This record gives sequence, C-alpha cells and structure tokens, in this order.
Amino acid sequence: MGGAAGIARNPMMSIRFRNRAEAGQWLATELVHYAKSEDVLVLGIPRGGVPVAFEVAQVLGVPLDVVVVRKLGVPGDTELAMGAMAFGGVRILNESIIQQLGIAKDAVESVIWKETKELNRRELVYRRSAVPVDVHGKTVIVVDDGIATGASMMAAIQVVKAGHPAKLVVAVPTTAYAICEDLEQQVDEFVSILHPKEFLGVAQWYEDFGQVTDSEVTELLSRARASLPEDQYDCTLSDGADVYYEC
Repeated sequence: MGGAAGIARNPMMSIRFRNRAEAGQWLATELVHYAKSEDVLVLGIPRGGVPVAFEVAQVLGVPLDVVVVRKLGVPGDTELAMGAMAFGGVRILNESIIQQLGIAKDAVESVIWKETKELNRRELVYRRSAVPVDVHGKTVIVVDDGIATGASMMAAIQVVKAGHPAKLVVAVPTTAYAICEDLEQQVDEFVSILHPKEFLGVAQWYEDFGQVTDSEVTELLSRARASLPEDQYDCTLSDGADVYYEC
C-alpha cells in the first residue's frame, strides 16, 4: 500500500485540543466522506485512542471496535518507544534506538515479556467471549490520539492488513511531522490534523491528556454498539484477522 495523504492542517499550527473527545470531533470532519457507509469500520487503539475513535464512529454512523497494541518502552524511560507489539504475534523493534541507547537483549526481552502479559490482559478485558470480525473487503479506519514514533501504529497496521481490508485508513489528531511520509507509504489514506515539526510528545497537543481507564474503554465500546442496529456489527470469522467484536 501507499496512498494519498489526507493531512488537513499546516505543520506550523500551534493549536491544542481541549481533550480527546474534541480531537475526535475535529478528526471526524476530515472523514465525512465515509459517513453511513455499510462497509466502513473504525478501530481505536486502546486506551487513549478509543475516546477519539468513539467520536469519529458516532459522527460517521459506523461500528467501533479496538485493535489492541502495546508500546515497548525503553527501560527507565517508558514514554520513549523502542518498539511495539500486537495480538497475533506482531512485533516491531526500533533497532536504531536500541543500539543508540545500548539496551541489552535481556532488557528488551524483559519488556516484551511484561507487555505480553498486559496485552493478553487487555484482550480479556475488552474482548471477553469474542470472535474475530471480518475486515476482509471493508474500509478500516484506525484511530489513535496521536503518533510520536509510529511504532504502535505500525503494529496496528500489520494486524489489520492481515485481515485483507479493501482500504486501510489511518486517522489521528496529531503526528510528528518526521514520520508522516513513512506512514503515508503504509496505508491507502493518512489523515492528520496537526503534524508539527517540533514534536515533544502527543500530550503536548492536548489541554487535558489524562489517563484513560479500562472501564472507560469498555463503556465507550458498549455505547457505540448500542447506538447502531445489531446487524451493523458483522461477527463473521475472517481467516488471519486478529481484530474482534464481542458478539
């Protein structure tokens, strides 16, 4: 894949979103061409991406679910990603960061072990008795609250591609300008409202960037499901897909 960019704002813009809900509402205005389409699915990356994705799905009138990804944080500086992993064995490592910081192999494996446990825990919390959703032939919009290094989003992209969607869209409120081109090459459409060249972190672009809890994620998923007819949630098994709905 390698597709059209949907970058919506000048990279020098200095606005901040009030919170994730407002960011999602702004983002939805850039995706209105997908509204009410039967073959469109929005996937939020928990936990912070789900409040953003919820607003997008509500405006578009399409189903919402999650694609569970875990950042692999640098030991002693967990906000800095040295990679990411996702359900189904997807693992991405940033070898340049690992080598630059001199992180030992044992330390990397320790982080992977810890995050594997958390990934499995979240799958149980969010999925419960779930079966894979069929993303084959659908337009899938993957949403997060922002992208700093791109590791988590790249892992999510790999998971969704395994399900063979007709079109893969990545949509976020803010992205580090330096990685926009790489992301554009991985998907059919890339949408980012803010993509500043000076990017210290996702939180920098929010007035309220508080932690999102598991209970908030499950509540938003339940609200999204309740807002649409049951038949809009397609629970057919798709070979190779690691994205799920609770049915």
